[in-house]
Amino acid sequence: MQANFLEGDYPTPTTLDIDLTSPARFVNRELSWLGFNWRVLEEAENPRVPLLERLRFLSISAANLDEFYTVRVAGLRELAHAGNVTPGLDGLTPAEQLIMIDANARDLMARQQSVFNNLNAELAEQDIHLLTRENLSRDDIAYLEDVFLEQVFPVLSPLAIDPAHPFPFLPNEGFALALQLERTSDKRPLRALLPVPAQIDRFVPLPAASGYRFLPLEELLLLHITSLFPGYQIKGNCAFKVLRDSDLEVEDEAEDLVREFEVALKRRRRGEVVRLKISAGAPTALQTLIMSELHVTEEAVVEVDGLIGIADLDELVMDSRPDLLWPTFSPRVPERVQDFDGDMFAAIRQKDMLLHHPYETFDMVVRFLAQAARDPNVVAIKQTLYRTSKKSPIVSALCEAAEDGKSVTALVELKARFDEAANIRQSRRLERAGAHVVYGFLNYKTHAKISTVVRREGDKLVTYTHFGTGNYHPITARIYTDLSLFTCDPKLGRDATKVFNYLSGYAPPEGLDNLSISPLTLKQTLLDRIATEADNARDGKPAMIWAKMNSLIETDVIDALYAASQAGVKISLVIRGICGLRPSVVGLSENIRVKSIVGRFLEHSRIVCFGNGHALPSKKAKVYISSADWMGRNLNRRVETLVEIKNATVKAQIVGQVMAANMADVAQSWVMAADGSFTRAVIPEGEFAFNCHRFFMENPSLSGRGSAGASDVPQLTHTDD
Repeated sequence: MQANFLEGDYPTPTTLDIDLTSPARFVNRELSWLGFNWRVLEEAENPRVPLLERLRFLSISAANLDEFYTVRVAGLRELAHAGNVTPGLDGLTPAEQLIMIDANARDLMARQQSVFNNLNAELAEQDIHLLTRENLSRDDIAYLEDVFLEQVFPVLSPLAIDPAHPFPFLPNEGFALALQLERTSDKRPLRALLPVPAQIDRFVPLPAASGYRFLPLEELLLLHITSLFPGYQIKGNCAFKVLRDSDLEVEDEAEDLVREFEVALKRRRRGEVVRLKISAGAPTALQTLIMSELHVTEEAVVEVDGLIGIADLDELVMDSRPDLLWPTFSPRVPERVQDFDGDMFAAIRQKDMLLHHPYETFDMVVRFLAQAARDPNVVAIKQTLYRTSKKSPIVSALCEAAEDGKSVTALVELKARFDEAANIRQSRRLERAGAHVVYGFLNYKTHAKISTVVRREGDKLVTYTHFGTGNYHPITARIYTDLSLFTCDPKLGRDATKVFNYLSGYAPPEGLDNLSISPLTLKQTLLDRIATEADNARDGKPAMIWAKMNSLIETDVIDALYAASQAGVKISLVIRGICGLRPSVVGLSENIRVKSIVGRFLEHSRIVCFGNGHALPSKKAKVYISSADWMGRNLNRRVETLVEIKNATVKAQIVGQVMAANMADVAQSWVMAADGSFTRAVIPEGEFAFNCHRFFMENPSLSGRGSAGASDVPQLTHTDD
């Protein structure tokens, strides 16, 4: 099956034996997510991917699955235990979904172990060896004695389990060894736990004449049990890992939101266990004890025949073996910024600029704010922060600006899952510097990515604005594909300022020119544009929609796309992860095709293009970038942005470069079938398969070109009209 959607072919529609008006017209959200994680895992088996990158994909699939259990499965369990039978979008109750998830996830974990075994064999062929304590030589054991005493022993807390020593608490993702011991002097039994410290690397390097040798930390611990329990010998042992409910609940009337979140984070550590992974063949008495003390039922137990904690394998992805990694890639600095000697404001004044990360460096976003902090003509900076790095250069720039007397307002979203603690620290830091820190709405997450810089130029104030599709996070920006729009268009500046006023003062913005926001207008804008395309189709005009996002599950939007397809609108969707829409179904979605791209970079940008009475690509198309996926939470319960692109060069870049390359990709594409499954695009032996990531690495963005001009920048399509 080829996946080049740019060629215009649509799959032959499939007849499904379902009621097209029933919930069966939707794909189950959780199984769709698991399907995405299967695709990630299959990249670990892709011979076109370098070996250590395949190991990284395996690690990612395991980390993804752990998070899925601590959040999504935990929520469904809570609903099921409460007797909630409210169906999901596909008509399944929480209990029914849990049964299907469990079967699928167990298959997925078994496959992860199989993939690990295969990769481990390939690593050995490359002189990278993962050992067990039985493989160690006398010299190894002597070397590890010093490692254990100097680097591990001080951190350990061996814990006896008896009436005087109750079973200890293990936090979410806690990993431990359970031990059956016997005192050598009188054969007296002892049961004990040895938590494996997360603060120490999981894999201990060993000296090697050539290549690399590693020993898992738990193997090192078992090697030295007699040092931890003198006078005892091991009679039995097993390893286990717990996953706990990690969703947060916050009181609606919290007087101090920061303090409430600090308390909630402590509660997260003590959430119910939703999954217990334990060594296959564990001694029955130990397994029974662990299950009893953790209040875990059989349904939540997974016996692992292999390595527990596959997510930790990313430690073995070594820079010292570049031959087993993706070729080195250095993000570009836009030529236009270089033409102006790094002056971001001068580059933006010349014309709007759209950067495509990670192909164009995210450092330009940091430079934009750092330059603003030091510019004496800048009077005010406003910034949203959803996720950012621990030592964020963006927060540093905002602090510097505030300390210099500039007016700085930072909207910090405390409800950014798993980044709540980091965001609390950042907010405290900003407050100490003198910035105005606001937290937006209690009931809505602020997920919009906006930054404004107000600069005095002559006798007027000019607002420079940045809109992004991704987070202000320099680390993830190296692997997430996202768009950054820089503009000094007065209308977009006013729109952004009105959104900040909404966030800080709760006053709904009126008269937005080029911006729609959720939960107020974004969803309706999408529905209106989809309906317009349907009207165009019924009127005999060209009618097309191209859209790209991470997830599509909002039922009203899916039904609108179904209706548009039935009216004759040609719809091409690039959905990385969850997709609740069934494409290519007779009588429902004949004109909709869906594909997923999984490759070197994580597809993260959100884009939608409407033909507007013309065949795509077209200069007259309606083109938008957004911070929002098409999910209920994003469109109804978050503050998000949908920015209409009016600049002709930026519009051509989005349609003719970014979207066209995504549509043309074959090398990394999976095509979705009507039953919700995905099939990797077939690449005939020896034939060229277009790879959109490679295309973007090799070709600069259209709007970032400088004095050399944009005429020689490759586009896969040229806009008509």
